[in-house]
Amino acid sequence: MGNRLSKIYTRTGDDGSTGLGDGSRIEKDDPRVVTMGAVDELNSTLGLIRTEKLPPDIDEVLSDIQHNLFDLGGELSIPGYRLIDAKAIETLEEELDKLNSGLEPLKEFILPGGTRAAAWCHLARSVCRRAERCVVALTRETKRTEIPRRYLNRLSDYLFVLARYLNKAAGSPDVQWNRARDH
Repeated sequence: MGNRLSKIYTRTGDDGSTGLGDGSRIEKDDPRVVTMGAVDELNSTLGLIRTEKLPPDIDEVLSDIQHNLFDLGGELSIPGYRLIDAKAIETLEEELDKLNSGLEPLKEFILPGGTRAAAWCHLARSVCRRAERCVVALTRETKRTEIPRRYLNRLSDYLFVLARYLNKAAGSPDVQWNRARDH
């Protein structure tokens, strides 16, 4: 890593640009920066989930995911740099399968809700989908591997299943969509 920040404000971004990890500067609304911001927001949302009382194994998985997202941010900030690999996706799929194995199959769409922890997971899932869309858009402009896109796609699935798992563990049912309600 380059220079560590000892002074938080540098004033270098006052002109609407920001520095990348390779030292180059780009506009703050550049798709790369927008994508970095979406990944950062996702990571922050996972931090909120981790403030809830969670089983230790779930908290450990979320910690690993946060580190992976920070690595992804590093990839995005240094064009051509790679930190996330297919193993991260495989690990996420294994964790997803573990959680999903104890859940009843869905018979109806569910709405975000149930416990507060589950609601945070649903929020994180929607932020993750936005980060994924940003990666897709960025991929159109730059040569990127498919790994970040696949990782975020799988992560949104994991967060959906985690919400259901946390609701079940707390004895709170999923909030089912009622298509027959009075409008």
